[in-house]
Amino acid sequence: MSTLPLLHLDTLRSRSILLAFSHGVDSTALFHLLREEGILCDLALVNYRVRSRSEEELSAARELAEEHGVKIHTTHAPKWEGDFECQARKFRYRFFEELIEKEGYEVLLTAHQLDDRLEWMMMRLARGAGAVELAGMESRAPRCTPGGRKYLLIRPLLETPRFLLEKYLKERGIRYFVDPTNLEGPNERAGLRKWSQAFVRRHAEGVARSFRYLEEDRRLLRQGWTVLSRSGQLRVLELEDASYAGRAADEVLKELGYLLSRKERERISREPSIVAGRTWALERRGRRLYISPYLRGVVMEKTFKEACRRAGIPPKVRPYCYREGIDPFFLEKAGFFVTREPTEGEG
Repeated sequence: MSTLPLLHLDTLRSRSILLAFSHGVDSTALFHLLREEGILCDLALVNYRVRSRSEEELSAARELAEEHGVKIHTTHAPKWEGDFECQARKFRYRFFEELIEKEGYEVLLTAHQLDDRLEWMMMRLARGAGAVELAGMESRAPRCTPGGRKYLLIRPLLETPRFLLEKYLKERGIRYFVDPTNLEGPNERAGLRKWSQAFVRRHAEGVARSFRYLEEDRRLLRQGWTVLSRSGQLRVLELEDASYAGRAADEVLKELGYLLSRKERERISREPSIVAGRTWALERRGRRLYISPYLRGVVMEKTFKEACRRAGIPPKVRPYCYREGIDPFFLEKAGFFVTREPTEGEG
């Protein structure tokens, strides 16, 4: 048994697992806690080359992987201008999903912990968010790569405070690295991180309990829509009313690997048809919401376009249906592709 509790252990057993690894406190502790449970996972590390010890961290991660007989996948990030955090996140998830497609991993693990969850909630609160958004990170969520491969994103440490992970490593003499920039500087994120760590240290049990309540509330709020059909990256949803469109689209696209902006969420609740990020078509027809990749330059046969028109399939969704060979009349019946997400403990 591991020393600290881990979420979704039953789901992780006998799965092919990739761990997003940095050799910091969180990911190092997660690797060793899983090893105590007899669960080994391959590592994926992105070297951003922004810290003086980044090459040392990379070398130590390779030694750890060799010691325990697991694979390590590494890549070097390019230099960026502008919003580093946003570009870094896109880069690393693209790297992770390429590995999932190539190597066939079933689960992607990230080492986000309770402090991260509180910090994320406070950042969303400062920018404006509803109850679903304030619940923040999910401990277990289905995802899909751009190539259509399904996987589970699991965060086993979401109820564990960082100070206990650090204590665990120190007591066992396990090597890890600390990024000094995390708590330095005048920026808002660094100040919030200092506050959240101090707050969680004093109130860890209550904070974890509050997030469990928020998770229950999020499940109730999600009852405002139903996924009727899915095929490839196409989704057809039935909404209780148009006010749920932004929230439903946000949840579905998150599963498909795209994060809607606040303005995009607001637009799809007001407007019947938008293109998000130049890559996703979102169209409403009454209480139905259609979501698919946005394709341009697809030449469709007249008979197919007419069939879509008669079936009520929105124009921006039609090119994807045509390319993937999806029969519009099956979509009209909305039930042919019906599936449900696995409940906890399944699959």
